[in-house]
Amino acid sequence: MVRDVKVLPALIRSRYREGASLAVVARELGVSKSTVRRHVPAQERRDASAAARQRHRSRAQTPYEQALRAQVVRLYGSGMPQQRVAATLGISVEAVVARLEPSRRRSRQEAARLAVEQQGELLPQEEVIARYAQGATMAELGRLYGVHPTTIRRRIPDDLVRPRGPAPQPRPQAGQMLVDEEVRRRYEAGESAYALAREFGVSTHTIRTRIPDADWRGRPPEKVSVPSPRPARPRKGGVRMVLVLSDEEILARYRAGQSATAIGRAAGVDCRTILRRIPETERRTHLQAQRLNRPAPDVGADTIRALRARGLTWEEIGAEVGLSAKTVRARA
Repeated sequence: MVRDVKVLPALIRSRYREGASLAVVARELGVSKSTVRRHVPAQERRDASAAARQRHRSRAQTPYEQALRAQVVRLYGSGMPQQRVAATLGISVEAVVARLEPSRRRSRQEAARLAVEQQGELLPQEEVIARYAQGATMAELGRLYGVHPTTIRRRIPDDLVRPRGPAPQPRPQAGQMLVDEEVRRRYEAGESAYALAREFGVSTHTIRTRIPDADWRGRPPEKVSVPSPRPARPRKGGVRMVLVLSDEEILARYRAGQSATAIGRAAGVDCRTILRRIPETERRTHLQAQRLNRPAPDVGADTIRALRARGLTWEEIGAEVGLSAKTVRARA
């Protein structure tokens, strides 16, 4: 610990200018960081980024850091991926990347190719070939060993590679192996035509031609059901419709105040049919029909105001004149 107060500021400034951090200077001289910061001029103090770069350069000169960097470079140069280097040395992947020169870092394509080669070198090639020869597919072997099927393909000789898809089954020649007597005998024994056709490699129609009609167990011919003829619908053209109501009764109801729609509903016909039975001179206009069909036409605004002046509510007025409260309010 430095006891001389006059020498301490000079030592602090000298060590700080050499690149030592505030913590290192305080540790070497046995003082606090605030004391070191007080004796360093403000214009000479390094900012955060400069201090970080200085700490990195200072740490790179330590024997531990030099040995660690050498181990990282050696393991990475041997072909080991960054993750395995970090796991071997007990550091993070970022620490491995920081200790590698940018020119020595492998690209993603090169790293992927190297990983596939290293993973393929660990495969038991004889076992892979034996399993493939026994009938296993490349996809199944890839899932078993945790590699891509292309990696399995590289380990199998070309003369052992099977063509894709199921192996074609040789179809027997019908003229050489299909014997009519054998087909009839086996069919009479209970075998189906489909099973015989599949065994001899022919169609069921070929088997059918070898079986007599009396011995054939096929389905009986289905009877074609003839639909019963539909009854003819009577034509409407030229037939005059007979109304339930006579023309005189229709005219009497219309003069009594019923609308054409109400008369047609009672007769079961359209309102236009009713209007054709009414003379042109007696047909009501739209306003006349609206005024006639309006409920309580004699109840107007004056009547409703007079009832309101007597203190009646809308509901009471509607109950008295036979209208709804909404209609009474609309007419007022």
